[in-house]
Amino acid sequence: MTTTDFKLRRDPFGRLVLTDANGTVHEGVSPVRAFPIQAPDEGLALVNSDGKEVVWLDRVDDLPAETAALVREELAGREFMPEIARIVDVTSFATPCTWTVETDRGVADFVLRGEEDIRRIGTDSLLVSDTHGIHFLIRNQYTLDKHSKKILDRFL
Repeated sequence: MTTTDFKLRRDPFGRLVLTDANGTVHEGVSPVRAFPIQAPDEGLALVNSDGKEVVWLDRVDDLPAETAALVREELAGREFMPEIARIVDVTSFATPCTWTVETDRGVADFVLRGEEDIRRIGTDSLLVSDTHGIHFLIRNQYTLDKHSKKILDRFL
């Protein structure tokens, strides 16, 4: 099914409803990213409530504007991954320690349990997990400011 073979709308309860080219209605569909960090707007599936893929989307930008807006709105409501822009301070270079960071969603403090909670994703990106399971993304560790790089190097 191509990206023009379906209609997407919200029902009165705010759930996404997909109607395919055959007229089959799929209630409660959800977008799922195939590559949420490396290619967030490419390779998405719309899955039904059982987790079965109903539609594959190569790119969100290829969708009609209204449909793309619904998909992005649904993703934003389901995903929470602040992006670290700067590491302000750490309480200690031994773990566990508390990090103070500036993110795209504001200043945050979190506890890093151990160095193993900093995972490499690709060549430039890092995923940092706190004690509550919240993931913080460092999209490109090499573009951080000097102070942030110095702190980060102590943990890598």
